Amino acid sequence: MLGDTMIAPYRDGGDLQGPAEAAVVVPTALRPSLARAVESVYAQELRSRIHLLIGIDAAEGDRRTVDRLVLGRPDHVAVTVMDLGYSTSQRHGGLHPAHDGGALRTILSYAANSARIAYLDDDNWWHPEHLVRLLAALDGEDADWAFAYRWYVEPESLDILCVDEWESVGPGRGIYAAKKGGFVDPSTLMIDKTRCESILRLWSVPAGDRRRMDADRTVFQALSRGRKWAATGHATAYYLIDPGDPVHDIRLDLMAGRLKARAE
Repeated sequence: MLGDTMIAPYRDGGDLQGPAEAAVVVPTALRPSLARAVESVYAQELRSRIHLLIGIDAAEGDRRTVDRLVLGRPDHVAVTVMDLGYSTSQRHGGLHPAHDGGALRTILSYAANSARIAYLDDDNWWHPEHLVRLLAALDGEDADWAFAYRWYVEPESLDILCVDEWESVGPGRGIYAAKKGGFVDPSTLMIDKTRCESILRLWSVPAGDRRRMDADRTVFQALSRGRKWAATGHATAYYLIDPGDPVHDIRLDLMAGRLKARAE
C-alpha cells in the first residue's frame, strides 16, 4: 500500500464484477479505532458477498494498519482500499468543504459495487445483525433508504450506556424534529444508490455548521424529501459520545433522566 496513490482491490477469490449484496463505506484517518470498526463488518451475519471500501483521508496513523486488517478478512468480504496520498477536505488543504472526509464518502459511494450501501465511521461499530436487518427493512418496505437505531457508548471505558431515543431516531422525530426535521446518524444508515443517486454528491456538501462537519445533515434532509424510508426497529450501531460535541451536556442530561427512570 505504500506509495503516492493507491486504489487496491483485495480479491475474495471470486469475480469482482458481480455486484455484492451490500457495500460498506468507511472513511478513515487511520485512528486505532478503525480495527474495531472493520472487525465488526467482518463479523456480520450476512454471509453473501460484502464489498468493504476503506478511504484514507489525512492519515493520523500507520498505513500498514489497513494491510493487517485486510489480511484478516473472511472469504465473502471483498475489500477496496483507496489511498490518494492527499486529503480532499479543505480542513487539510483539499478542495472540498466537508471537514468530515471531504469527497471521500461521495467517491466511495459511486465506486461501491452494490446497490445497497451502508456507512460506518471509523470510531463506531456494529452488532452482527446490523446489515441483515437493514437489508430486510429495505426489502420489506420497498424503501429507498433505511436506518437502525444506535447505542450511546462511553468513549474511555467503552461501556454501553443506553439506546439513543432522542437524536438519531428518524424523520420528524426526536430533539431535532422542529428545527431540522429529525436526524439519522450515517453509521446507522443504508441507501439504495440506484434510487438515490443524485444524493450521493451531498456527502461532500456541509449543511451550514461553521465547523463544516455536518454533511450528514445535508444527506439526511435530501433523503427525507420524498424518499421512502424504513426503520429496522433495533439498535445495532454503537456510537461513541464525544465530550467535545456542542450537544454533549444535553445528551448527558437526557441519558441521566432515562437511566434514573429505569433504576426506579
